[in-house]
Amino acid sequence: MDLTAYRATERERERTQSLLRLLVPGDSVLEIGARDGHFSKLLPDYFREVTALDLTKPQFDIERVRTVAGDVRSLEFEDRSFDCVFCTEVLEHVNGLDQATAEIRRVAKKRIIIGVPYCQDIRWGRTTCKNCLEVSPGWGHVHSFDERKLMRLFPEFSLQTREFVSSNKERTNALSTWLFDLAGNPWGKYNDEDKCLHCGSTLTSPVLRNLPQRGCSALATALNQLQGLFVKPWPLWIHLALQRNQS
Repeated sequence: MDLTAYRATERERERTQSLLRLLVPGDSVLEIGARDGHFSKLLPDYFREVTALDLTKPQFDIERVRTVAGDVRSLEFEDRSFDCVFCTEVLEHVNGLDQATAEIRRVAKKRIIIGVPYCQDIRWGRTTCKNCLEVSPGWGHVHSFDERKLMRLFPEFSLQTREFVSSNKERTNALSTWLFDLAGNPWGKYNDEDKCLHCGSTLTSPVLRNLPQRGCSALATALNQLQGLFVKPWPLWIHLALQRNQS
């Protein structure tokens, strides 16, 4: 994926501005899922100390930003180490969601900023691994969230601000999902970064399909297009600013 081009899209600019509006300046912030450093460059405008964490240590050098390797399910920090924990585009990928959110709550002293896709139909864009032939959800998103589910994951915190961002109509149905699986999911969300959740192989779209597979994918596409005539748009992302309850 060309992240430079992606960051320049209208949707991504809208998402960035929404998350920045939720920030309250403070001394320290932990950014979980730093990736290419997009937010790491912006967070020093709000916090004196920034810690940028990803599964592998981020390879960028930004003033007042410390980079570390770590797993959100097992954070190597003391309790309430950071005024704020900033976690966006992460939780939908995490196996062990309860562990991850417990760790976020543990290290957050005052506030948590959460950003995830909103009410996502994770059957959309499924992929089939050429190596093990197992099916994975598109973009590696293994969870779907609404506001109620998110708030249940952070019981010691109260909602301060909520924003919905952009719009989405990507919804499918059980029959189309089954047909696309039979067809090998030729139009799933494949890119060079995604790995099979079952065997770890790089996911690449199938090149050759037999006649029955082409028929299955054509029928599934037609069903989705018909369904799309009756689907109303809903927000693409939900962003929450959470405040620790007074004890």
